Amino acid sequence: MSENNNQSDKEIILKVVKNDSKALEELYDRYSPVLFTLINKIVQQKSAAEDLLSDVFVIIWQKIDRFDSDTGNVYTWMINLTRNKAIDFVKRNRNPEEMEEYSDEYEIKNIIPNLSPSAEAMDLDKVLSMKEKINDSFNKLTDAQQYVLKLAYYQGYNEQEIASELNIPLPTVKSKISIALGNLNKNLATEE
Repeated sequence: MSENNNQSDKEIILKVVKNDSKALEELYDRYSPVLFTLINKIVQQKSAAEDLLSDVFVIIWQKIDRFDSDTGNVYTWMINLTRNKAIDFVKRNRNPEEMEEYSDEYEIKNIIPNLSPSAEAMDLDKVLSMKEKINDSFNKLTDAQQYVLKLAYYQGYNEQEIASELNIPLPTVKSKISIALGNLNKNLATEE
């Protein structure tokens, strides 16, 4: 085990800011399994997920100054960064001609999360313990409700794109998402 193993995420991030590659390795060891799982669930291609995980850690290394250690939670920031990167990959493969050119500015605007101080910190153990409850609750939704939530939250579709994909009016999409989220919340409440 490394010397960073007993340090908090924020302490490790402060070392990464100082270009400590061992600290980055520690972050990778701690979080790569959960980040890879998230990416793979979104892109559904193992080799692409592996490449994107590497890309995420390159972004962390190069843009760690974008993380505010006073207001942000490291895990939340990394999850949002990872999700944004995976969804960007899906969108680029779905409609490459409609996507803005990937640049430093694009990455800062669209990939790197900007968390507010009010973003609630949640430790990894709590998140992992909730995973089964969330999966069970999600699986209790109808197939149609699961599909609309997957399009919105895993595939990165906006409401207009969902309406086009499903060939239904925009107000119907908004209603379907609202009902699906409401049912998911009800299911989660009964799981507790």
